[in-house]
Amino acid sequence: FAGPLVALAVLAAVGSTSQAGFDAVFVTSFCFAALGVLFLGLFVRDRRGEMPPRKLPAVTLVRDARVRRLLFAAVVLGLSTIGDGFVYLLLQRREDIGVGWFPLLAVGTNLAYLLLAAPLGALADRYGRLPVVLGGYGALIVVYLMLFGPLTGVPLLVVTLGLYGAFYAATDGVLMALAGPILPEGLRTTGIALVQTGQSIAYFVSSVLFGLAWQFWGPATASRIAAVVVVLAIVATVLVVRTKR
Repeated sequence: FAGPLVALAVLAAVGSTSQAGFDAVFVTSFCFAALGVLFLGLFVRDRRGEMPPRKLPAVTLVRDARVRRLLFAAVVLGLSTIGDGFVYLLLQRREDIGVGWFPLLAVGTNLAYLLLAAPLGALADRYGRLPVVLGGYGALIVVYLMLFGPLTGVPLLVVTLGLYGAFYAATDGVLMALAGPILPEGLRTTGIALVQTGQSIAYFVSSVLFGLAWQFWGPATASRIAAVVVVLAIVATVLVVRTKR
């Protein structure tokens, strides 16, 4: 949340149109990154658990039907998610937002994420993780539809960015929490990485397809198609991932 604000402050202090301004942003970012690595190395301790098998741990994981179902659901849900840049670009074009204010769209999303992540995480622990994840994708459907809906101006920005942040708050950590109990302890990190890899590849493919749909049919039709794909992904996930008490 604070990162883009710091970047805007640096650009404002140095000069947003000059090369020196962008150089200052990257140098500042490097300093924060170096500080984070320093704290990580000096103060964080790793607790090693059970050693994983040496041969092809990913193959060992996909032999489990529950892991395969979860991986399939992650890929399907990833295919229904387009790049953040498309959402922000559509908002910028519709509301004629200046280029200098463009990064604040991400700040709005991050603010909603910041406020909702802990409450939605607690809700997932209390009532189930899968319903919260699916609810997050329900919020994503509304975001895609609102990009060309009747709402305009500040209400559009507040509601859209709020729901977009809610989508991330309900899915990022909660999906990994859903995967955790299914994965064996000795391969949990490998399993989470496998799920994230599958979802990231699907996310890349969906962004390319959305860009092609935008090119051939226009952004409004592409956004509505994306909303329909999210609906289908939710239905497929419900059918594939069934949790037993």
